[in-house]
Amino acid sequence: MFMKVFHKFYRKSHSVVKPAPSVQDTFWADHYIHHNQRRQEHLASLGLPLARRRVLELGAGIGDHTTFFLDRECEVCVSDGRAENVDFLRKRYHWIRVETIDLEQPLTFKESFEVVYAYGLLYHLSDPGSAISKMASLCTDLLLVETCVSPGDGLAINPVSENPVDPSQSVSGTGCRPTRPWIMQTLRGHFPHAYVTRTQPWHPEFPLNWDAPPTDGLTRSVFVASRRPLSMPTLSATLLQRQQHHGE
Repeated sequence: MFMKVFHKFYRKSHSVVKPAPSVQDTFWADHYIHHNQRRQEHLASLGLPLARRRVLELGAGIGDHTTFFLDRECEVCVSDGRAENVDFLRKRYHWIRVETIDLEQPLTFKESFEVVYAYGLLYHLSDPGSAISKMASLCTDLLLVETCVSPGDGLAINPVSENPVDPSQSVSGTGCRPTRPWIMQTLRGHFPHAYVTRTQPWHPEFPLNWDAPPTDGLTRSVFVASRRPLSMPTLSATLLQRQQHHGE
């Protein structure tokens, strides 16, 4: 009887203890590479003044977006909140500055940058309002945010559970899916100007019709907050219910 109970307990405990996926297996999966390519080409299409700027990249993972700014002759500080990701970044980008910045914790990093880049980060945080406040405190010009969102016109952050073992997920185990109106309102609490992009990346997770968004899978949007007005055809100061792919 004892052995039966022991084997049952062992099988149960053994089945839930799974090794953490490697950072390479996570971030270099085919779907991740495809998604990064579509986001980067969309960012390039916006016409934002991003060349030769001082840039802080938050939530960089293992730095698959970092060369976008390095190729534009920017002075880049790349960061992440996970120790394993930071270790990888320091090996991969040994010639640039790498920092540990976890926006779930009190912010001890006090420098400022012209551009703060936070693609794919906000929805992995349990307190997105505090995170945006911290991002704003580090930013003197442009804050670039790409995130998963919840469709709807209300003001909500919509907490969700995430796997804290996964190097691409929330460190705390809790993320969020804020609505677009919530993000715009929160950005405007810290910046005089906030915009949504008129176009979306060519990827199924970026809806074009917010009146009838997909009912399954993730939905994403891109935002730009600025210390100065940006009169650009690629940006809208009001939330759009219809967008199009760039280049259409």
